[in-house]
Amino acid sequence: MLDAALLSIDGLSVAYDGSSALNGVSLQIRKGELICVVGANGAGKTSLIRSISGIVRSSSGTVKMNGVNITGLPPWEICERGIAQVAEGRQSFGSLSVEENLLLGGSLKRAKAYQFETLEFVYQLFERLRERRRQLAGTLSGGEQQMLAIGRAIMSKPEMVMFDEPSIGLSPALTDVMFGVVKSLHEQGITVLLVEQNVAKSLALSNRGYVLENGSIVLHGSSQELLNNSEIQRAYLGM
Repeated sequence: MLDAALLSIDGLSVAYDGSSALNGVSLQIRKGELICVVGANGAGKTSLIRSISGIVRSSSGTVKMNGVNITGLPPWEICERGIAQVAEGRQSFGSLSVEENLLLGGSLKRAKAYQFETLEFVYQLFERLRERRRQLAGTLSGGEQQMLAIGRAIMSKPEMVMFDEPSIGLSPALTDVMFGVVKSLHEQGITVLLVEQNVAKSLALSNRGYVLENGSIVLHGSSQELLNNSEIQRAYLGM
């Protein structure tokens, strides 16, 4: 059952050194949805995620979570509001063990009381992490580090998880595993914003989609509508 808007973005613009990365982007994500934002490399997808999470400051526009304006809040406070990010490049703490990385993710006020319960959930989701729990994160394979990044986000007990290119650098088999994890989290009631270059897989998995080109939303609609759109088929699906 879909609920009211969890995240509302209105007229969001971001620029780096005078060069525009986002141009007045507006979108909404309702509670319980799995939304994808797709587009080519350099379209502005990562800038969108980083501005929502507070890592990058917007030059104009607003971001609201549950109707409350969170624009300009520091990243840690946005995490406390229930938004977790699985960043491109994984960004684990290489000198800490797998379990220490996960427990760091569960150290937020909103999550601390559930820390060990959530840790067991993560280990059930990723048995490989349980096997590697004492291993230094920096020694993990690329796929294992992606599992760790997702697990650390889950540890924060988020209302919404944002995935930034979760399949990048992974084999086709591991890519399928990662998309399966995204689907599993969504089925358990977590709202998901999936940012991906893999247009076909993203649209097949999601409820609705937005197409981002040169920092602007050029198309949006149900995922099935976008999959059937001749422009999408020609530009992204090779049809």
